[in-house]
Amino acid sequence: MTSIHGHEVLNMMIETGERYSNESLTAAIIHRFGEAARFHTCSAEGMTAAELVACLASRGKFIPAEEGFSTHESKICRH
Repeated sequence: MTSIHGHEVLNMMIETGERYSNESLTAAIIHRFGEAARFHTCSAEGMTAAELVACLASRGKFIPAEEGFSTHESKICRH
């Protein structure tokens, strides 16, 4: 199984321009990448969609908004 980098999820968020909650982002990730997909970041691997959302949140990758949160290109590391 191929692991998908968390950057792809952040890019998906930017492309849609939507505001998310943890639950709605997890659902959007599953819808786009599939229930069986696993994810990695620069420092973690083998995560489910819900685990990835928690990981990204803990690393400050989301920008709080009036209704939920979004992200920005500046939140994506470039290494």
